[in-house]
Amino acid sequence: MTENLTDRFIDLLFPFCEMEFSDSILLQAKRCLIDYLGVTYAGAKLNKDKTEKLLKSIGTNLGGLIIIGYPDRVAILNAALINGLNSHIAELDDGERFGMFHPGSPILSALLPFVEQEKLSGADLLKGIIIGYEAAIRVARALQPNLKDRGFHATGICGTIGAAVACASSLSLTASQIKNSFSAAASGASGMLKVIEDDSSLKPYNAGHAALNGLLAVSMSRAGFQGPDDILGGKRGLLSIFTGQFDASLFERKEDDAFMIERIYTKPYAACRHSHPAIEAALKIRQKTGVDPEEIRDINIRTYRWAVEGHDHINVGSMSSAKMSTPYSVAAALVTGRAGLNEYNPQVISNEKIKSLCCKIKIFSDDSLTALVPHKRAAIVEVFTADSSYTERVDIPKGEPETPLSDQEIIDKFTGLAAYANKMPEQISDIIKHVMQIEKSLDKFFEVL
Repeated sequence: MTENLTDRFIDLLFPFCEMEFSDSILLQAKRCLIDYLGVTYAGAKLNKDKTEKLLKSIGTNLGGLIIIGYPDRVAILNAALINGLNSHIAELDDGERFGMFHPGSPILSALLPFVEQEKLSGADLLKGIIIGYEAAIRVARALQPNLKDRGFHATGICGTIGAAVACASSLSLTASQIKNSFSAAASGASGMLKVIEDDSSLKPYNAGHAALNGLLAVSMSRAGFQGPDDILGGKRGLLSIFTGQFDASLFERKEDDAFMIERIYTKPYAACRHSHPAIEAALKIRQKTGVDPEEIRDINIRTYRWAVEGHDHINVGSMSSAKMSTPYSVAAALVTGRAGLNEYNPQVISNEKIKSLCCKIKIFSDDSLTALVPHKRAAIVEVFTADSSYTERVDIPKGEPETPLSDQEIIDKFTGLAAYANKMPEQISDIIKHVMQIEKSLDKFFEVL
């Protein structure tokens, strides 16, 4: 008899619902929450005009739940959708390199309005974050890199599953109800990488849609809808349909395994993570040499193939396109010395020095670097002037578990993004304080948002 992979997965997850998490794991969940809030506040400002039009279309008169960065209060599904859009648009949200996706955006975009509506506790919120990340990252790791190679966006697919499991776990549903939530989420999961091409601005929709669908999946389960016995397994299960090949060992956990939430990365640069090794190498060259961008004759970038496919364009016509372009990101880093939010605004994108430097960049897929993925995501940047050359290699960019942002760097990142979104210093301090003691002050936390 064929093993039921879904039961095996739920058996892995369900014991976490009654587990007492260590202080270090709870702190990591709080770090994820602070990081999420910062990038979502910034995204709300970046996306202000589109969000206001969207709110007029979908309505604000039902519900009464918070949207991060807006005064409007809306129904739960609208809150999840808009939070998901805004948390992903700045390209500063967390991710996981083995799973090649962004868990925090869809999970927290669904979980925050869910916890607010259900009047759950801060402990319930933290539990949902930890278990949601566990579910989403394990499924993503089982599917990658085949999922990406087939053109699917794991943030949309695995994020839907993570959002559903996070909400179901925070509510302490039964194992059967969590399984049905999981099944509904897997059935409704979607997302295409086609949305990163051209000047498309639809990539954040995959995150917003995942948050919304994750909430719908839990509602289906609570209403009594039952899924198939094994949504993961068999020739028509999620694993076979999306990839055809998968690693089912990811549905097991050894006693001494780290939690998946400990394995995420936190972004220091406002671009696709695949660009970060090259950005970091370029910044090192600029810092060490002080090379004048106008004296640069050529730039060669060698990196792994997933950092080239869909990320090698030199003509960018929008913020979204620039954030997906490794050549643009490297050129902007060399010219400005930064790769933050401001380096992807329309004025900088149209900077003639950056555009000129972009045209001098060639990017190559290197088989030896591709072979290192996912254990390393490497890039080698070579800068040539008339009489000199400079080379830097980065194997694991800043923000990974091996090269983490410190607690203070997380706070500094949040502070900068919240200030960008016009939060006052006292508001920023209050948010940080109430996140750090969220087990005791969830009501205050929602008030200060």
